[in-house]
Amino acid sequence: MSEGERTVRLRPPNNTLHPRAVDWWRAQWLLLTALPVVVLVVLGVLIEPARFWLLLPAAVLAVLGAGCAVLFPLWWFRTHRWEVTDEAVYVRTGLLWQEWRIAPMSRIQTVDTVRGPLEQLYRLATVTVTTASSKGAVRIAGLGHESAAELAERLTRITQDTPGDAT
Repeated sequence: MSEGERTVRLRPPNNTLHPRAVDWWRAQWLLLTALPVVVLVVLGVLIEPARFWLLLPAAVLAVLGAGCAVLFPLWWFRTHRWEVTDEAVYVRTGLLWQEWRIAPMSRIQTVDTVRGPLEQLYRLATVTVTTASSKGAVRIAGLGHESAAELAERLTRITQDTPGDAT
């Protein structure tokens, strides 16, 4: 190994998301579940001959949606990890099908923060690190909005100081 080469060891990223991310994910599940449930209930009330066949799936969907809203966000919180070093941005998601995304600093083209309406309500933000990868951007969703702003600033500073053409 020459003097300029370094060995990089892959290890799990250290950082968890903000705990409010669990509530944010729950709100998303409940909103996505509520829309079809409300439609089915309204149709069930208005269409008497099909009432049972509309209210039954509405009830099943409501129970499944509530169950998913309770379980999945906890699972996601335990499995989503991220970390930034001077060399790269690391993101790991998933339990059964784990996905590791690593964006070397020299390949980063843009760093964006996004705060949708629900994220603003929960004081969260998403940092998107765009690279030249065909897989797409690396996203770290569920960060506290202050932490996201600091991370974007840090990444911008590190990438400016990192040699490379970001392509």
